[in-house]
Amino acid sequence: MSGTGEGNMAEYSPARYVVLGLIARHGAMTPYELKARVEDDIQPFWPILHAQLYRIPPELAQAGLLREEAETTGRRRRIFHLTDAGRAALARWLADPDTPEAETRDPAQLKLFFADLGDPSDIVALANRQAARHRTWLAHYTSLRADLAPAEDSRQRSRARLLRLGVLHERAHAEFWESIAADPDQLDDPVSRPPSRPSP
Repeated sequence: MSGTGEGNMAEYSPARYVVLGLIARHGAMTPYELKARVEDDIQPFWPILHAQLYRIPPELAQAGLLREEAETTGRRRRIFHLTDAGRAALARWLADPDTPEAETRDPAQLKLFFADLGDPSDIVALANRQAARHRTWLAHYTSLRADLAPAEDSRQRSRARLLRLGVLHERAHAEFWESIAADPDQLDDPVSRPPSRPSP
């Protein structure tokens, strides 16, 4: 990254925008506090290695997007503040409607692809396990959404939108895997199946 904070935005990884966004939303933070925020808010849909959250803030400070304040006593923590350049970089990123293609790395889908090579009972066991997992996440997201009051502030509205997506995603996955567990040979959604041809 350049040291001006004005370089090509493609140079900045999503993890760097996570750091800028969390500090913009919550105020100055240490890398440890960033790690806690990521675990609470970001980890379910964008995993970030803890080591990155200790490496990225100094890099952003060197680029002029954050300002580092080092405590001289006590725990001697490194506290990072958002700069005007960092706020501008975050605003430009948010204003750009383009994103890279989404990446899906679902081990269950990988097993589903090769299911014909295993025992027929394997796919039922896989489907039951996956359905239970997605039902657990569905309940978790539904509970988090119920605790929000989106009318109170924009942060809660943003979180409510994301939780809505999470609920729809987990419900669709749970229903899909439940249908596979009930009938592994069901290959199409009944609603979308093409009409059968009339007998001659």
